[in-house]
Amino acid sequence: MAQCVQGMVYLSVLVAFAACDAPPVPLDDIAIEKTFVPEQCVRAVKDGDYVRYHYIGTFPDGKKFDSSYDRGSTYNVFVGKKQLIKGMDKALVGMCVNERRLVKIPPDLAYGKQGYGDIIPPDSILHFDVLLLDVWNPEDGVQINTYHTHTRMRTYDTYVGIGWLIAGMDQGLLGMCVGERRIITMPPSLGYGENGDGSDIPGQASLVFDVVLLDLHNPRDGIVVTNQEVPESCTRKTVSGDFVRYHYNGSLLDGTFFDSSYSRNHTYDTYVGRGYVIAGMDEGLIGVCVGEKRTITIPPHLAYGEEGTGSKIPGSAVLVFDVHIIDFHNPSDNAEFSVTYKPDECKKQTKKGDYIKYHYNASLMDGTVIDSTYNYEKTYNIVLGANQVVPGMEDGLLDMCVGERRHLVIPPHLGYGERGVSGEVPGSAVLVFDIELIDMEEGLPEGYMFIWNEDVSPDLFSDMDKDDNKQVEHSEFTDYIMRQVAEGKGRLAPGFDPYHIIDNMFSNQDRNGDGKITEAEFKLKADESAAHDEL
Repeated sequence: MAQCVQGMVYLSVLVAFAACDAPPVPLDDIAIEKTFVPEQCVRAVKDGDYVRYHYIGTFPDGKKFDSSYDRGSTYNVFVGKKQLIKGMDKALVGMCVNERRLVKIPPDLAYGKQGYGDIIPPDSILHFDVLLLDVWNPEDGVQINTYHTHTRMRTYDTYVGIGWLIAGMDQGLLGMCVGERRIITMPPSLGYGENGDGSDIPGQASLVFDVVLLDLHNPRDGIVVTNQEVPESCTRKTVSGDFVRYHYNGSLLDGTFFDSSYSRNHTYDTYVGRGYVIAGMDEGLIGVCVGEKRTITIPPHLAYGEEGTGSKIPGSAVLVFDVHIIDFHNPSDNAEFSVTYKPDECKKQTKKGDYIKYHYNASLMDGTVIDSTYNYEKTYNIVLGANQVVPGMEDGLLDMCVGERRHLVIPPHLGYGERGVSGEVPGSAVLVFDIELIDMEEGLPEGYMFIWNEDVSPDLFSDMDKDDNKQVEHSEFTDYIMRQVAEGKGRLAPGFDPYHIIDNMFSNQDRNGDGKITEAEFKLKADESAAHDEL
């Protein structure tokens, strides 16, 4: 067995097996004792196969004459092609990878009467402790065994089918699905060949890869939109330049979670079509309705590319976003309203300056309730045009009839803006109001806080100056105005504190600020600039 002393490639460690108590060997044939048989044997050695194995050679008395372990390399050879002594050729047939055998070979199937130099005497019985490490045949191709599981570790990222991989892996990866797992077995001719890789993989080694496919994409891929849930009512879809508020769950293609707006209890708010988000999301958020749900799958060249984010998102990763559109608006939007009920008779319509009382239900676009006056059993009362409500509500309450009901949609720049209202209205939220006008009191002409309902007394100053001291004090002025209002001769602007109005009126007449109005200071509004809130 001259070949048994040649150099090999080391692949595993073997504990020496003691064969001192083995039974006598028949002189006419080999004796085989299987000392270890693996649970699974996908393939057994047959004539013509190429094998790699370790061995320890001893005489019956236990004296060692050779060992592949001592040389740190396996013995590599074809079986059944007279490259081995006859007994070893027979002993290797039927062995499985990782199987271990104690083989006893009589002289006529070993080195016979000639022996082998000074190493093996004539007529020697030889014992071999054999461990089979590898078997393949020149006719072998790639073998694929597909099974399914789920795991994630550091990935190997590459193109398939263009020669970036060894030939066997190029073949073995074709046709895989995301999440699929395969055992890919390949002969050396489709692996690293006769020379191995120069370090970890020996020459003429069959290779076995346990592969799980985490994701895949093609450089020509665009985004894919699936699982769409579109509400029945969709009057408008997003366009480039809209500002969108949405929730999302983000994961990799194999299901590995990386982020969620729900976990922060806050929507993600952004302009779309302007490059504020990754290109795939910019595209995927165009053409959606309020309330719509969709899954957007984004290839890496439209996401975070080859570098990833450096933490949660690996390089060259396909991303999957489950998106729920909460609301959207455009900075050019105005408040929009629709009349849901209008009474048959409508003698007066609201205008700026009117004091109005109304009920409302307020919510966000996704139906989240904000507030309702019905819960308090009292109306909300304001003076139109006095900046007592958000601008969008001011617009929506104009030209209403008592008893009329409206559905009002207010974009954030006409509502509570980017900041919202802490704990109540999110920033940049579109607001929805269902309003009902309960009552209204006609206001005064613009610029007036008090008007006369009849002709003004020609001796107005004297009427106020009750003590006839040629000056009107604050108390006299207040008593007189309140009396005119009570008698219906005059009218204060509704919805404001009457005493606050009277204080302003008195201050406007008290030119020198001494707390008293003289006849020289006293003038009617008709004699003054329209900008003053005076008599």
